[in-house]
Amino acid sequence: MILTLTLNPAVDISYKLDRLELDVVNRVASVSKTAGGKGLNVARVLHQLGEEVAASGFLGGSLGSFISAELQVIGINDFFVPIQGETRNCIAILHEGKQTEILESGPIISEVEAGFFLGKFEEYIQQVDLVTISGSLPKGLSVDFYAKLIEISNRYETKVLLDTNGTLLTSTLNSTSKPYLIKPNEEEMAELLGKSTIDEVEIIGALESMLFTDIPWVVVTLGANGAIVKHNKTIYRAALPKVNAINPVGSGDSVVAGFAAGITRGLTDEELIKFGLTMGVLNALEDKTGYINIEKVETVSSQIEVKSTSIH
Repeated sequence: MILTLTLNPAVDISYKLDRLELDVVNRVASVSKTAGGKGLNVARVLHQLGEEVAASGFLGGSLGSFISAELQVIGINDFFVPIQGETRNCIAILHEGKQTEILESGPIISEVEAGFFLGKFEEYIQQVDLVTISGSLPKGLSVDFYAKLIEISNRYETKVLLDTNGTLLTSTLNSTSKPYLIKPNEEEMAELLGKSTIDEVEIIGALESMLFTDIPWVVVTLGANGAIVKHNKTIYRAALPKVNAINPVGSGDSVVAGFAAGITRGLTDEELIKFGLTMGVLNALEDKTGYINIEKVETVSSQIEVKSTSIH
């Protein structure tokens, strides 16, 4: 079983309007509400791939109950822990070809709740084969909370795939407990290296540096331009087929799901890279976030080109 963590989940609410007008009443005919969060996107894709998957994090209040109910309907194991605070809403207003977002910050996690979660996580880690950690931390948790989770995972020799950014990623990389895989995108990689922008030569140079020596897999996604991937002493350059993307939101989460499933299935390096990136492409072809058409896996995977070079 694969465990996905979304420590600050949300109910994602989407409002579709022909036109958004300020300071007046806007009536919405089309509304969708789903269990949201990067790790829940990962869980959905894993479930569609036929993997047994559990989702965990913090849930509270009626919105937390909504997410638990949706997981039950989908068929994803609910490993979330309860909190006193209320799970947040994240609202997206789609209007005139634009997307305006209103994002709540979410609940504040108490020290007692954080300690309880760490204890439950140590129980969970002994029941699963692999863990994915995605997204931001809710308020109240220390910046080294992910490092604590990775330390527990490493104690039980359970691989961790980490997808986060900014100070969280930097803090985790500077800790003694390293994840098995990280998946920064181009912007996050630039931020990690203290640059405003970064090109492919700089990315490869960074991957060959000491910064990532102790992390077996580093997957730098480049959107439609594919990815640059490091596995131990080898650098891979992957090129994607050209597609007409419908909704690229969640494609990074889908890539994480693909790598998680591929690692548990024991795929070779090239097979794993193709399989992981295929999930990102398939997500972009769907209207819903965190959804793929598994019937297209082989077609897309066969069109991904992967070339390798050794790190000297």
